[in-house]
Amino acid sequence: MSPAGHGHGKIAARLGAELFRHVEEHDLGEVYAAETGFKLKSDPDTVRAPDAAFVRRDRVEQVGDTQGYFPGAPDLAAEVVSPGDKVSEVEEKVEEWLNAGVSLVWIVSPKLCTVTVYRSRNDVTTLTEKDVLDGEQVVPGFRYPVAKLFTGGKGESRK
Repeated sequence: MSPAGHGHGKIAARLGAELFRHVEEHDLGEVYAAETGFKLKSDPDTVRAPDAAFVRRDRVEQVGDTQGYFPGAPDLAAEVVSPGDKVSEVEEKVEEWLNAGVSLVWIVSPKLCTVTVYRSRNDVTTLTEKDVLDGEQVVPGFRYPVAKLFTGGKGESRK
């Protein structure tokens, strides 16, 4: 795959940084940057890398200091949609994450300035710039205004 573009990288870094700050402050587990591989299946191996991910402390401790990819799915997977992504490709990623056991999937759309939150195939919410992204039970206490993902808190978003 080609490297992410400027806007994609900025949003992914902003989200990852906010997650990291909150998770570190509350000792909740680990946050992983884009391109960190999670091994979802074996024989054949299926490895995926979200733009940001979170794994609960108890699961991190259980795995220990493993080499290579993280064995299993994260508890939270966040994906930033790139301009060239097809809807069907994004839907396939969501399906794959949910099937692998991810509890919360965030699909961030820079074009629409929305975050679609998947808890399951049937429990889906789309948040707009007026809403607040919530870590729910997966990342307790995490709250971040959706608008700040796209603006960094500096005025109007660019659609």
